[in-house]
Amino acid sequence: MRYASIPKGLFVRNRKKFIAGLKPGSVSVFNSNDIMPTSADGTMPFKQSSDLFYLTGIQQEETMLVLCPDFPDKKYREVLFLREPNEHLEKWEGHKLTRSEATDISGVETVLWTGDFKKWFHHMMVMGGVEHVYLNTNEHYRSDVVVQTRDARFIDWCKAAYPLHTYQRSAPILSELRKIKQPEELDLMQRAMDITGHAFRRVLKFLKPGVMEYEVEAEYIHEFVRHGSRGHAYTPIVASGKNNVVLHYIENDQKCHAGDLLLIDAAAEYAGYNADLTRTIPVNGRFTKRQKDVYNAVLRIMNEAKKMLASHMVYFDYHREVEKLMESELLKLKLISKADIKNQRPGQEAFRKYFYHGTSHMLGLDVHDVGNMHGKMAVGSVWTVEPGIYIQEEGFGIRLENNVVIGKNGVTDMMAHVPVEAEEIEDLMNSK
Repeated sequence: MRYASIPKGLFVRNRKKFIAGLKPGSVSVFNSNDIMPTSADGTMPFKQSSDLFYLTGIQQEETMLVLCPDFPDKKYREVLFLREPNEHLEKWEGHKLTRSEATDISGVETVLWTGDFKKWFHHMMVMGGVEHVYLNTNEHYRSDVVVQTRDARFIDWCKAAYPLHTYQRSAPILSELRKIKQPEELDLMQRAMDITGHAFRRVLKFLKPGVMEYEVEAEYIHEFVRHGSRGHAYTPIVASGKNNVVLHYIENDQKCHAGDLLLIDAAAEYAGYNADLTRTIPVNGRFTKRQKDVYNAVLRIMNEAKKMLASHMVYFDYHREVEKLMESELLKLKLISKADIKNQRPGQEAFRKYFYHGTSHMLGLDVHDVGNMHGKMAVGSVWTVEPGIYIQEEGFGIRLENNVVIGKNGVTDMMAHVPVEAEEIEDLMNSK
């Protein structure tokens, strides 16, 4: 295993908290993600359902969790269903979890094979006093699901097989739970952030004119994997020169030239949890005066934005305050004028030409993690802080991003150890 075992008590507590949100007489079912095909007999790397992992810690495909807290026989109030190992499967794909191994990971005492699922589920539905069936869907506010998921197929089957039960949504309960990170989760996220910091320092020593963007990407993945990460938390952005005014530039195939800036939005995952770091650095190791002026403006905004994050804040109110900071800095940089501000219309503010994305999002098992963006920021939630200024007419953009956890008395910057001051970056890039 790439990482130390996560204490199963985390998953036991997570299930108890979820069950506390269910109506009496309920059953809840969670499915693993599919192994997605590519072409011919190819497949994409498997990524477990974040909700199933949150409740069990199981990373294996074809896994199901059934929670039926009022079932008469206590043994079957939590049941984990696994793909049954066999000699042929292990020769081709390697070891699959045994029942005892799954219990050691998840804390679920009753583990059965998936071939037994329909028999036991039917028994629960007709003999277990079940009235409400909680089913899981992806309800992230930015989701755009075009491929039917394993959960979606199960929903169709379940409703057809048991049409007279009452159906409920698991997602709202999990969204509230997952936004607040437990100490074990924060430790895993900190490890992902530490690995990311190692990789960034490696790149500071590596970057020079003539290097290709994909070579920088390779330096990151090397450092990630050697420290126990499975790799990038998301598709990395390695954008030099004019590429760094494009928010989601991912081609990473251009040469880095002296005088240009390189924007790197890349971070590691660790044990299923994610970091999210952005830095913008000079290819030749020195910022020009204009680049440094803009860089320091973005850094001031990031530092002030971190101070604003608090448990009494609602994200959209916070973002509007950050926009005011941005407007002030753009005035100082002479990118907008007081006349521009006076003549602007709602929704078409002058600053939007240079700052055209949100300041923050929640972070955890998913890079854009679940949680109600219209609710107050919770103590224990982890947020990115990522302002940027993108000047297309001058051929460069700058974004900086750290990750913070909200406490009762302010925030803790979990990436405070990652170099961000312009002078420190220059010193590190030019030191032997």
